[in-house]
This record gives sequence, structure tokens and C-alpha cells, in this order.
Amino acid sequence: MQSLNRSLLALERAVGVELVKRTTRRSEPTEAGRVFYERIRPAVAAIIEARNEAVNIRGEVSGLLKIGAPVLFASAHVAPIIGHFLKLYPNVEIELRTSDEQVDLLAEGLDVAVRIGRSVDESVVARRLHALRVVTFGAPSYFSEHGRPKHPSDLEHHHCILRAGADLFDKWPFQIGGKRESIPVRGRFRSNSAAAIRAAASECVGLARLPLWQIRDLTEQGAVAIVLSEFETEGMPIQLVWPPTRAPLERVRRFVDFLANGLRTDLF
Repeated sequence: MQSLNRSLLALERAVGVELVKRTTRRSEPTEAGRVFYERIRPAVAAIIEARNEAVNIRGEVSGLLKIGAPVLFASAHVAPIIGHFLKLYPNVEIELRTSDEQVDLLAEGLDVAVRIGRSVDESVVARRLHALRVVTFGAPSYFSEHGRPKHPSDLEHHHCILRAGADLFDKWPFQIGGKRESIPVRGRFRSNSAAAIRAAASECVGLARLPLWQIRDLTEQGAVAIVLSEFETEGMPIQLVWPPTRAPLERVRRFVDFLANGLRTDLF
């Protein structure tokens, strides 16, 4: 981190403007920094591509691989696969960075990232793996007090746990009469953390909606139960994405295939 800061300071001195605004808690790009990054982004991609082509000519599977993944998915599913990959390729090193935000791959220096849901960056190269089943669920104690919804329209009368930033409303998608419809839901608790949402739902705060893999243990324990399963949509896409270079690193290609083959089918 110190070497990165020194490099950034040297760049700012060379350019003559402040590129990053720093506080004791966080750093974020200035307007000049954003403009500068957008102008040099194609050049950065070209440099990465040239490096990748040189490595691929040698046919080596070695070096550092930087991977991004959502927090819970990384610990539960990506990290174990990384362990097997490292045993298979002893000359590869891996750095795993976790975030539930869809970060800029080039800005973060990531070679490849796992994304759940639709990508907000259309410039990345994406390989779709599967669709994760997403379910509506609640605690038995909640159903005892409020009853079970039998149709998505019943959610109007239920407390629902919302995504952070959803204001007073959120909208949950369902397949109704052969058509996809978004049903408005309300609730007094919202969070951007899947762990917090599942904990709140299991404590009778309200109904929630999450990928099945994130609550499978709770359903097996009887701590929560799934409802409205006959109205579920096609699921949430899971993708592997990497920067738009024509010659991805050999270790990236190998890892993408390895991860795609290693994910358990019971996730979907």
C-alpha cells in the first residue's frame, strides 16, 4: 500500500493536479482523477494485452493471479477451489479480494472476478456459468404470527427485508401467469449485507429474498422456510468477467475453466 501511495504521489507531481482526495478513512478520485483515468484506460488495457501476449508465447502457467468475488461466495465456494488450483499449479500465486460491489477491474488491478447478478460494466468480457436459484423465505415464528403468503400479491400485507438504498419500497420479481412481474414490497429493515439479511429473517424481522445457496443451511435446520416457490423467476446469473483484452493470461484461462468446472451443481 505504501509503494502504491508513493507511485500515486509521483504521478500527481508529474501531472500537476490532485488525482485522489485522501482522508484518514478512505480515498476517492477527484474529478480530474476520473477524467485522467478514462483517458488512460485504453492505454492500460493495451499494456496488459501486450504483457499477456508475451507470457502466452512462452506457454507458462505461473505468476500472480488477482481474483475478485462477493464476500460470502468467496469464502464458501471460491476459496476452496483456489486451494485445489494452487496444488495443481505450484508456480501460480493468488490474491483474493472480496467485495459485494461491482468494482472496476482495471482500477483494482483484477485479472478476473466472480459476479452474481447482471454486470453494470458492459465493456468486460463475461462467461456465464449458471443461474442461481433465488428464493423468498421467512422464519416459522414469523409465519405463526403473520401467516404464509400464497401469492406474490399477498406480500403487500407482509414485512419484508429490503436492499439498502431501496427507500420506502423495493420490488421483487416473480413469474405470474407466464409473465415476469415486479411486486412492490415494504419493510422497516434494509441492509446491503446478505449475512445481515439472513440473520434478520431467521429472527422473525420479516420475509427476505436471497440466493438459495446463502440460506441452504438455515432451511436444512428448519430455521427458515421457503415460500412462493411456484412463482420463482429464472434465477440470478453468475458470471466470470475479465478486462477486455484479446489475449488473456494463460493462468486466467486455466482458472476460469477450473472454477467453472469446480462449482457445485447444488448451488443452482
